[in-house]
Amino acid sequence: MKKPLLIVDGYNMIGAWPELVQLKNKDLMEDAREQLLQSLSNYAKYEKLAVIVVFDAQFVPGVTKNYARYQLEVVFTEEGETADSYIERIAGKLNDIMTQVSVATSDLAEQWVIFSQGALRVSAR
Repeated sequence: MKKPLLIVDGYNMIGAWPELVQLKNKDLMEDAREQLLQSLSNYAKYEKLAVIVVFDAQFVPGVTKNYARYQLEVVFTEEGETADSYIERIAGKLNDIMTQVSVATSDLAEQWVIFSQGALRVSAR
């Protein structure tokens, strides 16, 4: 059986979850990211799967880093690299005979690219 891996487009999720949209609209983006990570951590533990959450440099310019938090891998892309392009690149690389990658996004263009690489899609909702 393949090991499941979920890759999450962080800002796409923040824009789709009503409670996170409220925080974003109040300029509480750090709080929205934190709440998203906590929710995804609970989901990952319940489903027993690995999760990578990707944020692009749109809201945190100049920050490029990867770190572990709440047993999740959190990635901030380089400035100028979108989360979409990063996700498309790693989804194709990580989706192999041993790993089934799913990508959580509602971005239609991104969905078509990941489908072509054999990955699955989970709606942001």
